Amino acid sequence: MKKIFNTNPNLASYLLAMLLFGIALIISTILNKEILKSYFPYSAVILLTIATWLLYKREGVTLNKIGLNLNLKNWLLIPLGILIGAGAFLLAKYLRAVYLGETINLSTEIDIKTILIAFYLILPTVAVEELLFRGYLFKKTTELSSITKANIIFSLLFMSIHVLDSNVLQNPGMIVLLVISIPVGHLMYATAFLKSKSILLPIGIHLGNNWATRHLITTNSNSESILYITDNASFNTWPSFISFVLLWNLLFLVVTFIIWKFDFTWFKNQLKQE
Repeated sequence: MKKIFNTNPNLASYLLAMLLFGIALIISTILNKEILKSYFPYSAVILLTIATWLLYKREGVTLNKIGLNLNLKNWLLIPLGILIGAGAFLLAKYLRAVYLGETINLSTEIDIKTILIAFYLILPTVAVEELLFRGYLFKKTTELSSITKANIIFSLLFMSIHVLDSNVLQNPGMIVLLVISIPVGHLMYATAFLKSKSILLPIGIHLGNNWATRHLITTNSNSESILYITDNASFNTWPSFISFVLLWNLLFLVVTFIIWKFDFTWFKNQLKQE
């Protein structure tokens, strides 16, 4: 092992990262039970952050490398991301409703407490995924190879953890949807990370998107969703389904393009002036 560290430091960095991340996930799985899981499901986030800090400390840099610091204004990237993620999903749902003749309705009863607590409960899951797939290893790959290669590798890895699920594998339509949509999602999150130079923005976008799918607009009329859809359309042929999936993801590619063009330096300068 010592020989590997001396002769191939980059390979050693990857192996060490995978080892530390694996240990962090195993320990968090042991800890994240019962009361802790219900009230403070953040053990994996904390342990992965510590692991990332150790990896960068070994290289003589800090968590600023991925935009993690104690500057409170920098953390405003999370609510900005939530607006982007939730807004993009709502727009996609609206365009789908117009295209397919669905109806969007406002829920008559809205459980504000449950809807707001959902941000707290969903955050650890998306933060873990961002640290694993858009964090140290992704950043290291962009530096040693290229952004294009890093995106290909990590979009495939990100997609695999969603597709390689027993329930998904039994549903061909879901497989097609995820094989197309997850890499597009990765590209949006990765672009947000690279352009803003902070992992906080993709965490916010990811959080906003996941929250919106459960609590902003759904197909169920209940108090846990602000909006719901009636006259929900279904697809009877593969060509119509695949065409819709491609159009759906085209919108998120447009959002990705806007993120890529946005001047986050200007945004951060505005925060400093306040």
